[in-house]
Amino acid sequence: MTLAPSESALGGLVIADFGRVLAGPYATMLLADLGAEVIKVERPGVGDDTRSWGPPWVGDESSYFLSVNRNKTSVSLDLRDPADLDRARELVARADVVVENFLPGTMDRLGLGYDDVAQVNPGVVYCSVTGFGGENSLPGYDLLIQAVGGLMSITGPDPQTPTKVGVAMVDVITGLHAAVGILAALRHRDRTGEGQRVEVNLLSSLLSALVNQSSGYATAGVVPSAMGNSHPSIAPYAVFHAADRPFVLAVGNDRQFAALVDAFGRPELADDPRFSTNASRVANRGELSRIVDAELASDTADQWYSVLTERGVPCGPLNDLADAFALAERLGLQPVTTIDDPERPDPSRTVSNPIRLSRTPPTYRTAPPRLGS
Repeated sequence: MTLAPSESALGGLVIADFGRVLAGPYATMLLADLGAEVIKVERPGVGDDTRSWGPPWVGDESSYFLSVNRNKTSVSLDLRDPADLDRARELVARADVVVENFLPGTMDRLGLGYDDVAQVNPGVVYCSVTGFGGENSLPGYDLLIQAVGGLMSITGPDPQTPTKVGVAMVDVITGLHAAVGILAALRHRDRTGEGQRVEVNLLSSLLSALVNQSSGYATAGVVPSAMGNSHPSIAPYAVFHAADRPFVLAVGNDRQFAALVDAFGRPELADDPRFSTNASRVANRGELSRIVDAELASDTADQWYSVLTERGVPCGPLNDLADAFALAERLGLQPVTTIDDPERPDPSRTVSNPIRLSRTPPTYRTAPPRLGS
């Protein structure tokens, strides 16, 4: 299905995007995919920081920048220059949504803060993305938030080896929260005509996204620590070892465990008091892991995947990204989309938006913009 922007879910919506790096640009790209017109404001001659973040490069462009900036136009404005600042004020005065992730107070000093914009544009939805919320002027980079927000303390092989997640996941989660907040504020505006301020920050987004681990602390006072690839509350739910390579089992209930041990030819283990319930399996995790590893060592990861999947046991080999994209292709998920772009010699490949809408699906209208275009 091909839709004109006006037919898309957010067609006609204008977003002034002052976001940089990842959280803000990810949020605005998701909204752009749904039809919004996103005007990305960038520094003249330099642009978004991620334009220089490589390798990998695609020609002379950073694949990092390309990952979160499709369906946007770029305008170069020096906010220290009075003429360019006036252009920025004109932009926010007509925008439905403003997104920014400067240090707190920066936009206020420029006359582009929420209070200033709302005076001339009372229906504006104004989203601020910060590292630590409020007036805290601490810079918020993803690695820093992973460290101070507790994520690294529960990631890695053991408590002595705090480890970051292999992608800027806190930025991505915060971008998702920003998009949800913007859509909720727009819904309120649809009913009342009132705009409002939306605030999200990386630290709060991370604490929310830690779900069971955060809840364990908030409700029971339990401070978790790194357990490698094991789960604090479920077993067997970890990386094990088939005959040829690592293999993941994600057994979440007693029925799945019974199917697993039946595939091993050891159905009696489902009634063994050490393993008959999830709580007992967690309590006897070490002994259970030795049994599972010994059984899986009898065949290859691919063979176990075939056997166990047929029995409804969640499992799979450890794929690299090439394997993961190939799996998504086999499942018909169309993980990559191409965009024809007259400024580039070949069609631009982009990772598809994961949202599926039956009436107003995401569209891929333009490749990420060159600076100022």
